[in-house]
Amino acid sequence: MTMTFKRFLISTLLANFLVSCSAMDAWLATSTPVMPTETPLPTATIDWFPPSVTPTLQTLSTKAPTPEMRPGLGEEFITDNFSRTSTWETATSDEASAEINGNRLTLAVQSQVYMTSLRYDLLIDDYYAEITAQPSLCRGEDSYGVLIRANGGSYYRFALSCDGTVRAERVSNSVRLVLQQPLPSGDVPPGAPGSVRIGVWAVGREIRLFLNGRFQFSINDPSFPIGTIGVFVRSAGETAAVVSFSDLVIQEVDYVLPTPTLVP
Repeated sequence: MTMTFKRFLISTLLANFLVSCSAMDAWLATSTPVMPTETPLPTATIDWFPPSVTPTLQTLSTKAPTPEMRPGLGEEFITDNFSRTSTWETATSDEASAEINGNRLTLAVQSQVYMTSLRYDLLIDDYYAEITAQPSLCRGEDSYGVLIRANGGSYYRFALSCDGTVRAERVSNSVRLVLQQPLPSGDVPPGAPGSVRIGVWAVGREIRLFLNGRFQFSINDPSFPIGTIGVFVRSAGETAAVVSFSDLVIQEVDYVLPTPTLVP
């Protein structure tokens, strides 16, 4: 075998080998499966401010203002600290007593006895008066209170009962007419001891009662247009009753009651 032939044979074998490698590479390239690329899962988005239902605003009704029940109050023209015995009726007996002591007017009565005390030299028509009452012995239907526009045995009587009720009466020479039936009131002391500030607004034929500054009721009656002011205590049961009164203040009232509408 000549050198030329050997070179030819080697060249041929080498060429065939290279062709075989190329074919193998092509086969591997086409036969090797391509692994799919994984797609990452979507990340949840947090809504920090989710939409909310807008509440419907409620329209609140506006209440009418409370009317002024003591209109026209003016200057104080009488202040009485009960330091003088000469300005009030006082008396002492086995059945009852009215005495001024320690800046108080104290009325004490035995069982089923009625006692009054009027202020001397006072004739007034329109005014607002307040006085403090302090029952120290009082029970059941025992009563006490103020007398308005009093002239001797005739007056309007506002009575606080120790059973927690309050009423109004007109007394004319020992004849009693009920103008306001007993009403329960949380301002009336339930028995004794206790304390209550009694206020009376009197203008024309109308008289309004206040207890501790709170309106209770009003009466309308033209019988007594003028008079003095007084206090009373009454025992309705089998035991005595004792009530003290103090700190009387009377103010002017400049007010004209509206003319009532005539009903055809």
